[in-house]
Amino acid sequence: MTRDFPRALELGGAGAFARLFARNDAARAKIGWLASADLSAAHLTGLSAPAFACDEEFLAIADQSLDLVVAPLSLHAVNDLPGALIQIRRALKPDGLFLGAMLGGASLTELRQCLLAAEVELTGGAGARVAPFADAMDLSGLLQRAGFALPVADIDRHAVTYAQPMKLLSDLRAMGETSAPAERPPRALTRAVLFKAMELYQSRFANADGRARATFEILYAVGWAPADSQPKPLRPGSAQTRLADALNATERSAGEKAGPGTSAREKD
Repeated sequence: MTRDFPRALELGGAGAFARLFARNDAARAKIGWLASADLSAAHLTGLSAPAFACDEEFLAIADQSLDLVVAPLSLHAVNDLPGALIQIRRALKPDGLFLGAMLGGASLTELRQCLLAAEVELTGGAGARVAPFADAMDLSGLLQRAGFALPVADIDRHAVTYAQPMKLLSDLRAMGETSAPAERPPRALTRAVLFKAMELYQSRFANADGRARATFEILYAVGWAPADSQPKPLRPGSAQTRLADALNATERSAGEKAGPGTSAREKD
């Protein structure tokens, strides 16, 4: 982006953005001041940037005080995503920028399917063992609902392979991404169900080389705090050029059938 951001905040992400920022000359030239906030103060030790513990759902940030908020892979874990986005938008100055990344709806779809199938087979019922994630359509709507202008949502999918599915569970635990919903199924996940799920995982989602794949979907969100200087859509009917002229075609009223001599361009 061509513009600069005098005051920026990294929200969540355990200081990853701040550590990259410290080593990136181009970023330091465009961001004047950067602070990092995370739910865990321990994640922020050793940062050269200002840092403080902060809950994404209760931002202790003054309204219209920031030019940029970056949320790297943290907002999928909040309880109230619409509320968090509203607070981020309020913390931004007019024409301030929000950039976010979070796990999306297709993440861990293989694990989700196998846990459900195993529990149904062995117990006759099943509960949600993988936390729910928003999808791209949800995110676009939430950005608009939070009052962001010019919202954009995009998707990036990654397939990671493991020698065996249990290695995936070890990684999730090390990442702090095991299921965290407060309303958990009343029945605990048994060893028998887990082993059956891993068996199904290996049989259903192994590649030709025998390695089990796991899908991680990353949703990217971009939104701007509203400002009078931003582009505005034109009023319907205010166009100065006819589409038919631009296409060199004959304009026809709605519902009018094309004649036998009409060209393919005119029919379109």
